[in-house]
Amino acid sequence: IRLMAPTNGRVLIYGESGTGKELIARAIHAESLRSDQIFVELNCAAIPEAHIEAELFGYRHGVRPGGPPEQRGTLERADGGTLFLDEVGDMSLRTQAKMLNALDDQLFTPVGGTQPLRVDVRLIASTNKDLEEEIARGNFREDLFYRLNVIPFYVPPLRQRKQDIALLAREFLAEFGRQYGRPRMEIGAEALEALAEYHWPGNVRE
Repeated sequence: IRLMAPTNGRVLIYGESGTGKELIARAIHAESLRSDQIFVELNCAAIPEAHIEAELFGYRHGVRPGGPPEQRGTLERADGGTLFLDEVGDMSLRTQAKMLNALDDQLFTPVGGTQPLRVDVRLIASTNKDLEEEIARGNFREDLFYRLNVIPFYVPPLRQRKQDIALLAREFLAEFGRQYGRPRMEIGAEALEALAEYHWPGNVRE
């Protein structure tokens, strides 16, 4: 993270759900030359396809009847800072094509707008999918993949880094103690052994 953070290189974070990809993205931003600027996150899997273009690029007056006259998209709001596209593998092919054009020149036109906007954004993306397999299936654009995959970063699942389990368990125990006003609690050796033997299909989020 310390090696890649000071650059402007795009980062693609690979990892299963719950491994902490967002924490990695925030750590890269915190160590970057843009750390005093904004960090904006967009979860591509959580936004309906009909709305994701407006979320990314914003929209201008009259696009949505009865809606607000204007909305700044995540690209515009992230100007000068870092934009984190979480689960970018769930982005539709149509949106991928528009994102590709925006990445090439950092220039885009809001939905319903007529004037293009230029931004200066450091892009970090994440995925829990094998994007090369998605390319082979026709679900992901190869040209966009190479734009995003400048610096690949792999987050191993918790079952492959069991040395972290005791650290995480103690941290969560302390956090819950603070939340519920409980005195400092310790976790026993047998409990840690049981946690280490578990497969952790949901990773840290479980």
